Amino acid sequence: MTDTTPAAEGTDTLSRLEQEGEIAADYLEGLLDIADLDGDIDMDVEADRAAVSIISESTSRDLQKLVGRDGEVLEALQELTRLAVHRETGDRSRLMLDIAGYRARKREQLTAIGAKAAEEARGTGQPVKLDPMSPFERKVVHDAVAAAGLRSESEGEEPQRRVVVLPA
Repeated sequence: MTDTTPAAEGTDTLSRLEQEGEIAADYLEGLLDIADLDGDIDMDVEADRAAVSIISESTSRDLQKLVGRDGEVLEALQELTRLAVHRETGDRSRLMLDIAGYRARKREQLTAIGAKAAEEARGTGQPVKLDPMSPFERKVVHDAVAAAGLRSESEGEEPQRRVVVLPA
């Protein structure tokens, strides 16, 4: 008989996400070796998804190559890492990858943009359309708008999909 209590399901989910993180870390360590780059791998579980970060003690200038312009290389590496996890587990991964703190800094900037747009929508009573963003960026802005007590929605087609902040 299997235990299907919420606590057991939570433990199963946590161990599955930790396994995703370990598979991703192994994949990324191999990539760092091939590229001859120094970096340490940090694994965590955040908001029901595995989170893996590549950090460096030295100047993260070398790691910036793995971030690329506007995080383009980081996005591609995240997709490759998700595919590596999928190949091992057979399950689709929602793993988040951060390199040299790029996503953490970006999250702070986007949270401020979302809060400012919410303030503007509240003040003017008009919807506020933001510039096109990646899915990660839109999610952070939607969360910031919700935290400010307003609603937002996405409109348009990729890669021109954008957040629209709605007045109360």
